[in-house]
Amino acid sequence: MASNARYYANPAEATEFARNLLVKAGLSEDDAKSMAECLVLADDTHGLARLPQYLDRVSKGRVNATPNMQITEKTPVVAHLDGDNGFGFVVATKAMQDAIRRAEIYGIGMVTVNHSNHFSMAATYVLQALAANIISLVFTNSAKQMPPFGGKETLLGISPFAAGAPSSSEVPYVLDMTPSVVAKGKIRKAARRGEAIPLGWAFDADGNPATDAEVALNGSMAPIGGPKGSGIATLMDVMSGFLTGAAFGGDPDVFMSTEDFKARMDVLVQRVHGVSPAPGFSEVLFPGEPEYRLGIQRQKEGIPYADAEKSVFADAAKQYGIDELSLSDTPLSIN
Repeated sequence: MASNARYYANPAEATEFARNLLVKAGLSEDDAKSMAECLVLADDTHGLARLPQYLDRVSKGRVNATPNMQITEKTPVVAHLDGDNGFGFVVATKAMQDAIRRAEIYGIGMVTVNHSNHFSMAATYVLQALAANIISLVFTNSAKQMPPFGGKETLLGISPFAAGAPSSSEVPYVLDMTPSVVAKGKIRKAARRGEAIPLGWAFDADGNPATDAEVALNGSMAPIGGPKGSGIATLMDVMSGFLTGAAFGGDPDVFMSTEDFKARMDVLVQRVHGVSPAPGFSEVLFPGEPEYRLGIQRQKEGIPYADAEKSVFADAAKQYGIDELSLSDTPLSIN
């Protein structure tokens, strides 16, 4: 039976814990810090609990802990980054940095990527662009995990895409979605915790709806909106597979000043908030706002983990000879 116990970690301490593990695994201090920050930011579905998998990939030589990444300029606004089989977190961060630099100079920047790996939450790199007041689009493809609409065998990836636009004093626009009903990370977390999943999230190996998370992991993901989700998944393969991965940065001050753009975004947020809620809803939220609020809550209370994650962290700390992550059995009070 699944345990309902929760343990809370200070986000800063969780980041340091992950950084220490990654340095022990062979990453540079800077790359370990960058990857640790990405993991903590994405801890709802792609976070620290997956560290053992990533560390295992390094130890088995499946990921290069010290990649020699090379950028080749195609035009002043377009470049290609060879990730040298480095961690996707590190490679994508570098790609977005270069796309932002080009956008700040030329108004738009695009960096395609290959020879990389899983990069966690796509919104991570959108947030990187938002910090520079840059509009951004992020695309990636993934291994096949979903059948095309009407099919039984997996063929398409559940490849996420993300977009963002900065605001001034309101919550920024952040969209991060997959063409599947949920991210597979949610099913992995349910399986890890021994929890059932809602009907409609996934199928078993025979194409039947599944509520057992373990069965779903060996089956396939359900697409959103039937043929629409299938079509979006195909688009991600076009944008990321055919173009070997893509990250775009668009600078809004090509069309108007940054301040004017962000002020207009504030108005859009306020208009969305001003819409009357439909039955069953207490308020209308802007894209990315639930995650934005959750981030604020976790900065105050800490990141919650279950018994399964607690054991994972303890085992990893012992294996790599570092201090265990400090966990509290009640929410924290972080200033």
